[in-house]
Amino acid sequence: MTGRARSKKMSVPPRRGPKKREGAPSAGSRVLQWTLAALGLLAFVTAVLLLFAFPAARGPGTGRDVELDVPGGESTDVLVARLVAAGLTDSPRLFGLYLRLTGGAGRVVPGVHLLTDDLPAKDVMARLERSMSSGRVRVTIPEGWTVFDISRRLQTMHVCTIKSWLDAVRAPTILAELHIPGESAEGYLFPATYDLAPDSDAGDVVRRMKAEFDKRYAAIEGRHAPGVLDLESSLGWATRDVVTLASMVEKEAAVDEERATIASVFLNRLRDPTFSATSGKYLQCDPTAGYGCLVHPERAPSCLGYSGKITHDIVADAANSYNTYKHEGLPPGPIANPGAKSLEAVLAPSTTHYFYFVARGEGHHTFSETYSGHSAAVHGSKSSAAQSRGQGQGQTQ
Repeated sequence: MTGRARSKKMSVPPRRGPKKREGAPSAGSRVLQWTLAALGLLAFVTAVLLLFAFPAARGPGTGRDVELDVPGGESTDVLVARLVAAGLTDSPRLFGLYLRLTGGAGRVVPGVHLLTDDLPAKDVMARLERSMSSGRVRVTIPEGWTVFDISRRLQTMHVCTIKSWLDAVRAPTILAELHIPGESAEGYLFPATYDLAPDSDAGDVVRRMKAEFDKRYAAIEGRHAPGVLDLESSLGWATRDVVTLASMVEKEAAVDEERATIASVFLNRLRDPTFSATSGKYLQCDPTAGYGCLVHPERAPSCLGYSGKITHDIVADAANSYNTYKHEGLPPGPIANPGAKSLEAVLAPSTTHYFYFVARGEGHHTFSETYSGHSAAVHGSKSSAAQSRGQGQGQTQ
C-alpha cells in the first residue's frame, strides 16, 4: 500500500425503462388486427346475406308467368341483364355477386324456361339449371285429353310453356327416337298422374309420358293377345291403328260399360262387307272432324272460328283430312290420348251387329243394327236437335 489511499470506484448499473412484455403487439399492430377482424366480419356477413338471405328473398313481381329464352354460353353480366329485362330481379349487383359466389352462369341450360317474377334468386337459378332442387309438382292428365289440353295444364302448373310443349310433341327427332309414326305424339301420352319438375324440358316430359304408355300398352297387349292378332289378320292393323280407334272410343264414350260396344260399332263398319257397300266405309265420328279443326285449322275453311262445336259445314268439308264423314276408314292418326279402358275396348270389343248409335242422355247411347232403327232412336231422343249428327252423336249420312 502506498501512503495515499486509493478510493475504490463503485460501478453503478444503467437506468432502464419498463420491461417490454415479450410478444405483445404494438399499437399499430393492434389497429391492423382490429381492421382485419372487422373486414373479416363484414365479409362473413356479406357472404351470409348473399348465400342465404338474398337468394331466399321473394322476387320483385306478383307471380306473373315469364318465358325466358336463354341461348346459353352467356357471361354472368349478360345473364343478369337478361333477368333484369324480364323483371326477374331488381337487384342486378346482388344477383351478380350471388352468381359469382355460386359458380357463375356456366350451369344454365339453354332453351326456353318458364318462371314467375316472384321467384327467389335461388329458385330462378335452380330452374335455369334444371336442378333437382327446383322441387316437384304432381300433374294429372285425364283420359281423352289432346296435346292442346295437356299443354295448357303444363303451363298452368309451370312445368313447361305451351309453345315448347307443342314443339316437342311434333319434333321429328323426338318422334323418331320414341318410334312414334306420324306427325305428332298424340295418342302416346298416357293419361296418368306424374311428378314433374317445374320448368322441365318439354321433350323430357314427352319421353316420360311415352315410357308410361309403352309400359301400360305392353301389359294390355299381354292380356288381349288374341285381339291383337285378330286386328292384324283381319284389318292389317298395327299399334297406331289400335291407338287411333281407342282415341275415338275415348271421345265418344261417357260410361265404361259402353266402351266395348262403341268399339264394336266402328269395327263392324270397317269389317262388314254389307255396310255401305256402295257409299263407302265412313265412320262418321264428330270428334275426328273437330280434331282436324284443332290441328290443321288453316286447311279447312269450315274450321274458321271453331270453338268446339261441330257444325254442318264442318262435317261437310272434305278439306278437313280428319273428317270421317268425307274420308273413309280411320283418320290420319289419334285424336286424343286414350286410357287403358278404351285401349282394351278396341282389343276386346263386344260381339254385336250394331252399325249406329245415338246419345240418349246421361252419358248413355241407343245402339241400332239398321238405319231405320237408328232414325227412330234419333227422333225419339229428347236431345235429338243437338245430338242428331255423327257416329256417337246421331245419325249417319
